[in-house]
Amino acid sequence: MNFRLTTVAGLALALAGCTTVGPARNAVESRWNGQPAGTFFAQFGPPQSDVASGETTVYAWKGGYKKRSIPAQYAEGKDGKKGKKIANARTESLSCSVQLTVSSDYVIRSIRIIGDRKASGGSSWCEEFLGGAKAG
Repeated sequence: MNFRLTTVAGLALALAGCTTVGPARNAVESRWNGQPAGTFFAQFGPPQSDVASGETTVYAWKGGYKKRSIPAQYAEGKDGKKGKKIANARTESLSCSVQLTVSSDYVIRSIRIIGDRKASGGSSWCEEFLGGAKAG
């Protein structure tokens, strides 16, 4: 009986020490969930604000400022030539805003994209900017 109680208590303590991170929904989450917040802020700059809430702190971060040129688009003409212009060339201003929930041991438990701009290919600027390969 004493052995069972000790085993159950040990298992309960082991499980209580585990912090789970949900499944990643995008490249930013898969790259940064479970990583040190210090690494994120060292690589991309400090947060704009933070709010402590019990054992966690929620940080608001914005960055990744860039201008992207979008060329004019033309309809397909005869014999593979350019047809009529259907969209003018333009410049987009890109940035990324995320909300990081960080545990008391300064590990990112969740990262949520707040502001983003989708690329024409389907990926987003935040995924491109923040979701790259792990920094050594």
